[in-house]
Amino acid sequence: MATLPDLYAVLGVDRDATDEDIKRTYRRLARELHPDVNSDPEAERRFKQVTAAYQTLSDPAKRRQYDLFGSDRIAAGADVFPFGDFGDIFDVFFGGGFGGRRKGRRRTRTQRGGDLIADVTLTFEESLFGTQKDVALDTLEECGRCHGNGSEPGTLPSRCTHCGGTGEIQDMSRSIFGTVMTARPCATCEGTGEEIASRCRDCQGHGRLPVAQTTTVDIPAGVSGGTQLRVASGGEAGRQGGGSGDLYLSLHVKPHPIFERRGDDLVCALSVPLTQAALGAEMEIQTLDGPEKVRIEPGTESGSLLRLRGHGVPHLGRRGRGDLFVSVAVETPTPRSKEERALLERLAEIRGERADKKKGPAGRLRKLAGA
Repeated sequence: MATLPDLYAVLGVDRDATDEDIKRTYRRLARELHPDVNSDPEAERRFKQVTAAYQTLSDPAKRRQYDLFGSDRIAAGADVFPFGDFGDIFDVFFGGGFGGRRKGRRRTRTQRGGDLIADVTLTFEESLFGTQKDVALDTLEECGRCHGNGSEPGTLPSRCTHCGGTGEIQDMSRSIFGTVMTARPCATCEGTGEEIASRCRDCQGHGRLPVAQTTTVDIPAGVSGGTQLRVASGGEAGRQGGGSGDLYLSLHVKPHPIFERRGDDLVCALSVPLTQAALGAEMEIQTLDGPEKVRIEPGTESGSLLRLRGHGVPHLGRRGRGDLFVSVAVETPTPRSKEERALLERLAEIRGERADKKKGPAGRLRKLAGA
């Protein structure tokens, strides 16, 4: 097993060096070894080691732990460091795992597919009773040649030549606070540590291909405009065995020339002649379920509501339906002949409603319905 070098020796200071001595020595070495001023690869390696040693010895808590347990215990991977993980230091010196227990930060190519959104326009009747719709989609499907792994058949991904298989690229920069070391995912292998050397000729290593396809979806009864339906796994195919995304349907409903929806109920208006409203009648109306007969009671006034139970909107996701409410609109006739006018005048006279030509008709006020 590799032994971590003495960090004091790496910096070139004594074990009893003060914090100021350590800082001063590090700054001197950093100016000599920094990649911006020294292009020697060995100098870059030394710079990383010096920086790692300084980051430990400049922290009082970590320095105390290091002085107490030493390099051997760090290399052995003992769980005795409450002030931080020394595995990063081991990686700098040896480029591998920490005592056989530190895991790399590699990412996986397995990813869930993206979600898709599509607009669907329904007729009023389709929204009430449900239907099937064909939806055109531009999506991604798994490549049939490489079966989604991105490599040419018969080949396998290899260790990334850019990051050495670690999945990360380390960057060093200088600031007013000193040298800062950061790590970022390797762009070549997307942080996986594996590089596709022989890319699939069909998908160019992406594992998926763009396609235009038509999907048939079920629209349940009782949906309304503005509803968004989720079709599980109806989206883009995943990468490297990842699950497919979902398809979201944004519903739009065309208005109906007669019926209006209010929640799970329907409303409409029915024109009734004055004579039938006064005398009463049975009338046939056309509902969305077919013809139905309604009873107009004698003396029915405009604004009266007739209720047809169970002729409304089906309850979404459960049994039953709303109701149909028919608002009566009494038609006031205009006399079309002298005979009709005479009859209306006679009726007004019998009912005591004949208007005085000088004073006008006697009006009767009442409270507005619903007020």
